[in-house]
This record gives sequence, C-alpha cells and structure tokens, in this order.
Amino acid sequence: MRKLEHLTGACLLCGLLLAAVGCGGGETAPLYKPALLFKFPDKYNSPDGMSIGKDGYIYLSMNNKNLEFKYPAKIMRISPDDKYEEFSDLPNHPDTGKVSPLGNGWASDGNFYIADNQMFCTDKRGVSRVLRVNVKDGKAAGVDAVATGLNMSNGLACWGDCVYVCDSTLGTETPMPSGVYRFKISELKAGAPVAVKGVDDPHMFFKFMTQSPQHHVGANGLDFDSKGVMYVCNFGDAEVIKVTLDKDGNVASSKLLAKDNGMESTDGLHADEQGNLWVADFLGNAIFKINSETGAVVMIAKNANCDGANGELHAPSEAIRRGNKLYISNIDITYGPNVRHDNHTMSLIELKE
Repeated sequence: MRKLEHLTGACLLCGLLLAAVGCGGGETAPLYKPALLFKFPDKYNSPDGMSIGKDGYIYLSMNNKNLEFKYPAKIMRISPDDKYEEFSDLPNHPDTGKVSPLGNGWASDGNFYIADNQMFCTDKRGVSRVLRVNVKDGKAAGVDAVATGLNMSNGLACWGDCVYVCDSTLGTETPMPSGVYRFKISELKAGAPVAVKGVDDPHMFFKFMTQSPQHHVGANGLDFDSKGVMYVCNFGDAEVIKVTLDKDGNVASSKLLAKDNGMESTDGLHADEQGNLWVADFLGNAIFKINSETGAVVMIAKNANCDGANGELHAPSEAIRRGNKLYISNIDITYGPNVRHDNHTMSLIELKE
C-alpha cells in the first residue's frame, strides 16, 4: 500500500475554454448529443454500476434509491441488441432491510460481485457490504454477502484472483482519507464474510486524501486496463489516479493522471480496449474521455441540469463502451447541484471513432 504523491504537472492542460458549455479546459472537439436509450418504469430507478460479461451483455446495478427503495434493487442486463431484462434479485441487509448496489464486476471464478453501499440507506457507518452472485450456466444461483464493514462501498473491479472495492469515505475530517480494498477470491466465503475495519485494515490496498471540504466523497470509479494497470477516481477533487502494480500484484507506483480540465467531479470510470478511460462527471453533468498514457482529457458530452426526458445527461454516474456505443447510466440522486426527477433514464452515444 502506498499513499498517492501529487506530482506537479502530472496533468496535461488540453485546450481552451469551451464557451458553448461554460466549462473549464479540455480539447476543443465537437460535443456529442446523447440519445435516450431507456426510460425505465418506476420499479427500475437510479441506474448505476456497469460491467460487460463474456456473453457480451452489459450488467447494470439498478440501485432504486430515488423512490426511497420502494421497489427492491436489482441487477439488470442489457443485451447486444439493446434490450433490458432482470438478471438477479439481491438480499436486503439484515439491519437496514435494504440493499443498495453500485459498482459491479465479473471475477475469474466466473461469479459476479457487487458493492452494496448502505450509506444510501442509513447514517450508520461500517455496514456496507460486498455481495457475490453465484452464477451457474449463465444464470444467477443465489447471492452471498462475502465482505462487511465498509462505509461507502462504491466502485468495484476484478483483476487476477482478486476483487477490488472502493470505500469512498474512511473518515469525517478534511482532508478525508478513502481508498481501495483488495480481497482474494479464495477468502470470500459464504456464511463467513471478511470483516474489514477501516483505513488500517490489512485489506486496504491503496489509499489517498480528498482535499475538498464540500464533497466528502473520495475513491469512486475503479477499473483496470488490459495490462493490469489500475485507475481510480477521486470524486471530490475531480482527479483520476493511475496505479501500476508489480509482478506480485502490489503497488509499484502511483501518479495523478488527470485533474480538473473541465471535470467538476470524477464518478464512475471504465477503460476500453483502445486505451481510453471514460469518466462520468456527476456534478458537471458531463462525460469525459481520458488518454490512459498521456492523461489528455477530452470533453465528450455536457448539458445543463434538466429532467433528462430526451436522453440528456441526468446526473450521470457511469459510462461504458461496447463496440462504438457509449452507454451512460444516469443515477439522478439528489446531491450537490442535482435534485432528482421522475425520469429514470440511460443515455446512449454513438461514437464516431
């Protein structure tokens, strides 16, 4: 485990102000106009985390916070021809009676892992979980709680024989610590969940500080590229951090890859096979593309705060690329400048590259 050292000049300033959208730096490229992919019924609201399975489906966490969990949260999936369906129910937390899925991912054991962020359900800290959907013949076959004790479990990604999970808040002070837990798949057992104990727990793999006094949300989006390099978002400081691992899977180095450049926050993050990172800016109602080598930042889409009825970005939380399509989940929870609306949507961008 290493603490991030902020390196002067680690980010590249990538252009001039985009006056049309009133936003800070970034390359001056034409903005895409997102289309409406889905307008969900009330029983499916607050869509969030996404990952792509070997079957080509996008697996989606339907958090269902916006109607105060009136409807049970689900894992959905989106077919290659862009139809959605339910994949798995999830067990409620025994204390809160609710489940709150955010980040998700497929692990090398063939099972599906989910961050259950209980801070959407209760003010009590240390009750968030990691869930595992046991998968047999491509179908959900039961769900186990395999880790407990997290505060705000958020982004989740799998690499090698491990599952990595962001905890967005490990303290209440400013600057605020947050970080990424690492769990070996072999230690994640049904009926005997791993119980973590915060910033000094041996499972804490990588931690850093969030400086923002307004937004006590740190480690958020998380993914690995095809080379096993880890990227983690620092939401409150609008940063993306690049973490290189050694041959034993430990942190070899870390650096600030991108910061600001028009980004007001860095929420969900996904890497594609072309070396791009796709970052959702919840606070700025925007999507950015970041070059994973140079840190160059390009604004892809941005619109003013609105109700999202026509596919506009609507407090987006994740963006993931499948082929030449960019799928965007609009979580639309009330936070910061956003006040939730009754439209529960996903947006779609047809990329030209």
